[in-house]
Formats: sequence, structure tokens, C-alpha cells
Amino acid sequence: MSTPLPTTLRILPSITEVPRAAWDALVDEAGVPFLEWTFLACLEESGSAVPERGWHPRHLTLWRGSRLVAAAPAYLKHDSHGEFVFDGPWATAAERAGLRYYPKLVVTVPFTPAAGRRVLVAPGEDRRAREAELYAAAQEYARAESLSGVHVLFPTAEELPVLQEQGFAVRLGLQYQWRNEGYHTLEDFLARFHSKRRNQLRRELRAPAEQGIEVRTLRGDALADVDADTVWRLYVSTVDKYPWGMRFLTPDFFARMLARFRHRCEWVEARREGRLVAGAFNLAGPGVLYGRYWGCFEEHPFLHFNVCLYHPVEQGIARGLKRFEPGHGGEHKLTRGFEPHLTYSAHLLLHPGLDRAVRGFLAHERAAVEGGLPQWRAETGFKEGA
Repeated sequence: MSTPLPTTLRILPSITEVPRAAWDALVDEAGVPFLEWTFLACLEESGSAVPERGWHPRHLTLWRGSRLVAAAPAYLKHDSHGEFVFDGPWATAAERAGLRYYPKLVVTVPFTPAAGRRVLVAPGEDRRAREAELYAAAQEYARAESLSGVHVLFPTAEELPVLQEQGFAVRLGLQYQWRNEGYHTLEDFLARFHSKRRNQLRRELRAPAEQGIEVRTLRGDALADVDADTVWRLYVSTVDKYPWGMRFLTPDFFARMLARFRHRCEWVEARREGRLVAGAFNLAGPGVLYGRYWGCFEEHPFLHFNVCLYHPVEQGIARGLKRFEPGHGGEHKLTRGFEPHLTYSAHLLLHPGLDRAVRGFLAHERAAVEGGLPQWRAETGFKEGA
């Protein structure tokens, strides 16, 4: 047998420098939909994840000759906006100590707090070896460019051992997710709750019909009638409500997604007397739905819960989905049957003192997160043993 060609690292300033077929040949179910070439290209080509907005693509790729064998989306960052793993206090502490925290390298998908494969590896390759090779290359690049460190955001649990072997410290996060426990109907799901909570949820579920609002999901060819500018206006209607809100995505992002990535998109719309009053733009992978962007033109009681939680759950049961991840944060999800699940990030700071301080912080944070899980689970309102 011939000896395999050695791998060559290339760090690329745009996803478009990799042929789409070559990149997507590496994507498995753990990478869909956010690691697909078209999604990353929509972010860049729409002007959303670009240097002018703080995202400098530095995609890590490994090649054997002309064949792509491993890849990871990576970005040089001068801030932490749009990452959803909050390291602002670390940056502040570093600055107080006279240390430079930015720029840094992040291996992630911009604006996407959803766990998934961070390193893509070609079939037939040694996954652990290629992952280790890319993470080692990321550290070498960070040192060569005098970056403060490397951060891997929302990897899968399967990827953690290699990250730890490469010297990364693991951070725990928390998200509320719905898991399908073999439900056949929405009533099966509601039956898990004790009676007081179940009655509350039924009242909230009745609200749209009582308000004359119809909620439905559009998929596939039906999305041809969805106006991308309207989706964007609903997106910013939520972002602009909050002092800390930031318009990460441009109108062109939604236009490109609906034109080029329609098979992964879902649009939940709420109409009253034919008039659009609210909507949610979601993405779908194999057996999993991801809640992304919600907005409303009119405020109605419980409308947000129905568009963003109850309707997708009911649809998920009917379609046999395994999981629904409605997005980052939102403790209101906990009392509506969305259980706490751990998410992960991995961090390696190149300054030894800063790295030690961060690891100490993470040890205390881990204890708090792990200690709080039983109480958070108890707050769902599920019956004992349900």
C-alpha cells in the first residue's frame, strides 16, 4: 500500500475559496444545517459575517494534495459580539491586568448558539487525528499572529476529549430544549405535566383561536411566497426592543437563505384576519428543529409562546422530530416542558496567568451549573417519574 500524502494546512479568508461540493462532502448529521457551505456563504455574502462587522474569516482547512480532508469555520475577532458564550468579564480582567484580550480566534458559526460539529472530517479519515491536527494548527496560528487565544464555541460532547487533550479548558453552558419522548399527540406531551401546569398551558394554547389568530408553518415550495424583507423587519422588531440588541443580520441574509437554502428553512406565521402579525424563522436538520428569529407587528397575550414554542412542538410531534432547540436563554421555556441540557465551549488562553485565572473561574462555574441542574429540571412542572 502506498503511503498517504501528508496534509497541508490552508487558512482561508472566505468560505467561497473552498468548492461547495468539497466542503459539503465532509458534513454529517452533526454538522447540519449550520456547517453546510451555503449557510456559511449566506452569512458572508450577505455582509453579515464580514470584517466590516467584526468577523474576519480564517477558515481552517486540511488538504491532501487537491482533496479537502478536514475543515472548521473560524474567525478572527476584536470583540465578543454575536458569539453567545459570554467572556466579557475575562476581557475586562485581562485589561485591568495590562493584558490584551483581543484579537482572538474563535472556531464557531457566527450568531448561532446551537451545538454541532465544529471540525468536519472526510469519511475514511481518522477523525480524532484530523481534529487534533486542526486544533494544533489553530494554536500555532494564534501564536504566530500574537492572538490572545483560541475559543471553540458549541462543539458536540463527542469532540471534547480531543479538545482537552489539546490543552483546552471546557466550559459548561445551559440551554432549554424539547425532546420527543415518543409522543403521538400534543395531549401525550401535556399529560406529563401536573394538573395545575397542564391547565395553564391549555389556556395559553387556546389563546390564538380566541384572538382570531391562525398559526401555521410554511416549508419547501410554500416559502416562495414569503417576503424576505418582511422576515427581516420582524427580526429587527425584536432586536430593537432591547438596549443591548444588535442587528447582526442584514436583509440580504434572509433573501439569500430563502432563495438558496430553502430546503432547510421553515417559516411560522401568525395571521389575524389575513394580516401578518408575527412570525418565526427557523432552520431544520435531520430530525431536529432550530428556533432562530422571532418578531411581531402586534402584541397579543401568549402569541410568542404559541409561535415559538407550542406550534413547533405540535408540528414536531406530528412529524416525528427527535428534538427542538428554540434558541439561547429564556427561562420561560423551562416551565413549558423545555428541559435544561448542557452545552459546551472550549478555551485556551496563551498567557499562562490569564489561562490559570480562567480555568479557576470555570471550575467554580462548572460546580454551580452541575449543582443547579436538578432544581432546574424540577421546575418544568412534569409529574414525578413522568
